[in-house]
Amino acid sequence: MRIERATEADTEVVSRMLGEVEAYYGGADTPADTDQIRAALFGPQPAATVLLARDGDSVLGFASYSFLWPAAGADRSIYMKELYVRDEHRRGGVAGQLMEAVQQAGRDAGCSRLEWTADADNPPALHFYEAFGVEPRKDKPFYRLPL
Repeated sequence: MRIERATEADTEVVSRMLGEVEAYYGGADTPADTDQIRAALFGPQPAATVLLARDGDSVLGFASYSFLWPAAGADRSIYMKELYVRDEHRRGGVAGQLMEAVQQAGRDAGCSRLEWTADADNPPALHFYEAFGVEPRKDKPFYRLPL
């Protein structure tokens, strides 16, 4: 298995996996809009980076991240928005390798910390993150304002 940064040629597979993520959370398994993906990942002002876990030609999962500023003082943080492993590849170390790759991207960029959220009704994810020895923060509620 190898972890590598997605390229524009990976737009279709990212689209399909975003549909799988929606289905995982109870929505429709509908591929995401490829034009939106191209603009978000490969346009003049990329909003995020996607790392793909591959085994040969198969994509096993992905992680997406963005950089945030300020984190503490004037330093930066890396924010992992999504960590997803396809059902048939779960519990095989894929998520751990993706998580390590995101951490390394943060270290390489000089970030002081990695931040992420997890859904409270996703026990497998919560259990996975507990293995890193990180307690969920109780002092920072998460808010979402539709635009």
